[in-house]
Amino acid sequence: MKIVNVNKERQAWLDKGYEVFSYDREKMIRETRQDPEWVHFGAGNLFRAFQAVFCDKLLDEGVLNKGIIAVGGRDSAAIDDFFRRYDDLHIAVTLKGNGDVDKRVVGSIAESLKIEDTERLQEIFTKESLKVCSFTVTEKGYVVSESDTDEAFMAKVTALIHHRYLHGAYPLTLSSHDNCSHNGDVLKKAILFFAKRYEDEAFLNYVNEKVSFPISMIDKITPRPHKAIAGMLEEDGVEDLKDLSIDHYMSCFVNAEESQYLVIEDKFANGRPAWEKAGIIFTDRETVDKVEKMKVGTCLNPVHTSLAVYGCLLGHTLICDEMKDEELNKLARHVGYDEGLPVVVDPKILDPKQFIDTVINDRLPNPYMPDAPQRIAMDTSQKLPVRFGETLKAYLKKGEDITKLVYIPLVFAGWLRYLTGINDKGEAFELPSDPMLEELTPVMSRYHLGDSVRKEDILPILRNEKIFGVDLEKEGLADKVVGYLNEELQGVDAVRNTLKKYM
Repeated sequence: MKIVNVNKERQAWLDKGYEVFSYDREKMIRETRQDPEWVHFGAGNLFRAFQAVFCDKLLDEGVLNKGIIAVGGRDSAAIDDFFRRYDDLHIAVTLKGNGDVDKRVVGSIAESLKIEDTERLQEIFTKESLKVCSFTVTEKGYVVSESDTDEAFMAKVTALIHHRYLHGAYPLTLSSHDNCSHNGDVLKKAILFFAKRYEDEAFLNYVNEKVSFPISMIDKITPRPHKAIAGMLEEDGVEDLKDLSIDHYMSCFVNAEESQYLVIEDKFANGRPAWEKAGIIFTDRETVDKVEKMKVGTCLNPVHTSLAVYGCLLGHTLICDEMKDEELNKLARHVGYDEGLPVVVDPKILDPKQFIDTVINDRLPNPYMPDAPQRIAMDTSQKLPVRFGETLKAYLKKGEDITKLVYIPLVFAGWLRYLTGINDKGEAFELPSDPMLEELTPVMSRYHLGDSVRKEDILPILRNEKIFGVDLEKEGLADKVVGYLNEELQGVDAVRNTLKKYM
């Protein structure tokens, strides 16, 4: 069975237990390309497992008649390799905790483009029908600087918005679906950064008045395609995997967990597709803010990062295996329940205690979800201020003494220990990518097992609010972090012994 032949071989796919779209895809593609409503930037695994799937289901139900135009992120080669190669079709594999697997051939992507496909993108952006551009470009995708040229990704997106302004100035919504605090505000800041370069007050007014940037909270764990899933698909008779390196971060399939949440501020400038029919929650900004803080700052992301850092140090390669590790399971619970929940604000539409119960007891231990701590550990320097810094600020706002905290500073110490590039057995390991590695590793790689770190020597790191959200020295946490760090540097198995001591 070949993905591109899914219509011809429909019964064979159905016989193997796959869901296959039933709408007229060719008609959908024609109508979408003629009058597009939804463009998505950053067409990676999360997008293909979540937005593309719920759009596919809404097309099947007749709720929508337009699909998605997917635009690649920084890796434009992926559009050739994993979209156009398969006629913009892919397989979405949903892995449930009880071992059940749902498999669906997804056809909702009507067209795939590279950010370099300027002429076609300009044509799309002149269409009054265009309602929303969604984004999954990761936290670092919104980082801009004065050194960025017009070739920068966000500069090119801004150029498309400028083109729309010049050709009708129609309203538009730019909806970030990335895991970062107040993602819509972050996206707006990046767009305005480049918009100011046009030195056109009327264009800035257009961006501020006719383009909306709703904030959102998204949650769906989507690991890289796993060899075990590829093997399962091959056993079904899917032929497209045989000539493909599964070590790439993308494939003709995507695997993800069943749980998913998308809560969006109901602030759409040109209308929106009926996503609520797929369970997407639209609400006011204050409620989204509470949900986002609950998830990103308390109930999931801090737990994930804790497991990622210590998983790399202790040689784990699967998050689900870490949840079988007594010390790491306890660490996850302490970080979430003991030091996160006390300062969480209940958003009412999702219960924080139930949310974290599901994370700890069902989602992270799911043995059928092959997620790796090495993936989660990517860009940790960008994640710490949101995933832990906001919690520290919440304690400080309540007037509480954060030096009494045990587990959050232990995670900070673990991250600094991780930056040495030496695991708990004294072996070198490759650090996952992070934009601050060039700045941080020259400092931390000087330390080896048996060394002792003086606080003064790493004080610039400890005081960096961009990393930790607060100045650890000013708030009295620096000594505790350094103390933990030195315990974890004592020798082989020092990390494990330190965890045992404090768990």
